[in-house]
Amino acid sequence: MRPTCRTLRVLPGIDFGQIFIGLLVLLFSLTIHEMSHAWTADQLGDPTARLLGRVSINPVVHVDPIGTVLFPLLAAFSGVPLIGWAKPVPVRVSNLRHHRRDYMLVAAAGPASNLVLAGLASMALRTMPVSPNHIGGLHVSAPLAILAMRAIEINVLLAVFNMIPIPPLDGGSVLAGVLPRRFAVLFDALQPYGFLLIYALMLTGVLAMLVGPPYYLLLSWLR
Repeated sequence: MRPTCRTLRVLPGIDFGQIFIGLLVLLFSLTIHEMSHAWTADQLGDPTARLLGRVSINPVVHVDPIGTVLFPLLAAFSGVPLIGWAKPVPVRVSNLRHHRRDYMLVAAAGPASNLVLAGLASMALRTMPVSPNHIGGLHVSAPLAILAMRAIEINVLLAVFNMIPIPPLDGGSVLAGVLPRRFAVLFDALQPYGFLLIYALMLTGVLAMLVGPPYYLLLSWLR
C-alpha cells in the first residue's frame, strides 16, 4: 500500500529537533561539569581522576548509562525539565593539600562551570541578529539562537540543582566544607539517604520551590 502523510506521521506533537538539541547540550554540559571536578582536584593535589582519564572533553569517559542516557531521554519525551548526571569523579581527599577546603572547591567547580557555560551562551545569544522572542522564522541564525537558549536554560538548571545542599549533590559537599567538623560528620552521614530525600522533595513539590526562584532569577539576567 502506498504510504500517506497520515501513516508517516509518527508521534505527533513531539519536536525531535528540539529534543536532539537539548540532549546534545546536556551531554556537553555534563561533560564539562565532570571535567571541571577532575581538573580542579588535580590542580589541588589529587591526580586520581586525571590518571583515570577524566580530565577530558570526551563525553564517553563521563557517560553514566542511566543519568546521561536513559533519564534524559525519558525527561525529553515526557516534557519534564531536562536534567541528568554523569559518572561521578573519584576524589581522594587525603591527597588534597587542604582536605576540607579543597574538597569544597572541587565540589563547587562543577556548578561553577555550568554557570560559565550559561554566561558564554548568553553572550553569544546577544550577538545574534535573531531576538530570543522572535525565533521561529526562516532566519539562518535561528537554530544557533535556539541552541544558545537551550545552553543557558540547561546549564542554569544544572548549576542550581547541583547546589542544593543535600549530599551527594555538590551543594551538600560545599555545605559540609563550611560546617564545623563535628556537624559536618553528622551531615555526611545523610549521604546514603540523599537521593531518597531528593525524590521526596520532588514528589511533594518542595524541590520545585527550592530550584525555581534562583533558576528564574538567573535566567532573567542571562536572557
